Amino acid sequence: MIMKKKNRRIVVLGSGSFIAKSLINLLKLKNLKYLPIDRKIADFEKKNSVKKLGKIIKKKDIVIFIAAIAPVKNLDMLNKNLQICSNIIQVLKLKVPEHLIYVSSDAVYSDSKVKINEKSLTVPDSLHGFMHLIREKMLNQIECSKTYIRPTLVYGESDPHDGYGPNKFVRLAQKNLNINIFGNGEEKRDHIHVNNVAEILYYSIIKKYNGIINAVSGKVISFKQISKEIANTYPEVKVIKKKRLGPMPHNGYRAFNNTLIKKKFKKIKIVSLLDWIKLKKNYNV
Repeated sequence: MIMKKKNRRIVVLGSGSFIAKSLINLLKLKNLKYLPIDRKIADFEKKNSVKKLGKIIKKKDIVIFIAAIAPVKNLDMLNKNLQICSNIIQVLKLKVPEHLIYVSSDAVYSDSKVKINEKSLTVPDSLHGFMHLIREKMLNQIECSKTYIRPTLVYGESDPHDGYGPNKFVRLAQKNLNINIFGNGEEKRDHIHVNNVAEILYYSIIKKYNGIINAVSGKVISFKQISKEIANTYPEVKVIKKKRLGPMPHNGYRAFNNTLIKKKFKKIKIVSLLDWIKLKKNYNV
């Protein structure tokens, strides 16, 4: 089923987020009607957001649920995220959307020595993954077409998290600062550009895709290789190895199969992380 553009409004809950901003840029480009809702309009964590959202959301809207306090590091953050979801559900039960798209996380999946796909085991080993899996189960209460998008590590311009990985490494290099990697940087992970995540959201809307889809590149790359490419691009920067203080995350391997994206959303061209690093030489991240 393809969305009819004319009379459908796309409501973005959590419009101030990294992924939401990229999606909104794409919606503008595609000339689609959208309504961004951030914490200033309705603080989803508070009870009064139910009344506020109830006046804004209309039946048959397309709702993109991105709002979250992330990453979840403790029980208090977990409870706040579940309260956000509970408040939004109260509204959506009354104003049932035509299509609900929830941005979840690849953290819902168990670690695996083989490539993870949409049918892989979901037994999270982190509060962050646990939160997203619970939210997915909670949202099953809404009787409408639903898409659960599970992104892996997301990188790109204007990423606010500045976590260990490509964005932080490039920002350091742009300031002529050295890059620190843990151990030998041997962990192999999948990374996806934020604009690719936005495209997956867009095509989920347009094609009214119903089900789970992993927002992944389908390729793994080590942090050693990432830092090496950055050092090649910025010759004045050195890569410094730091002693690893804890166990290697995900046993050093987190790979995904992206067959579903290629099958369902054929127009999406996955951005190459190594090519992106070279392009950032003359632009701020």
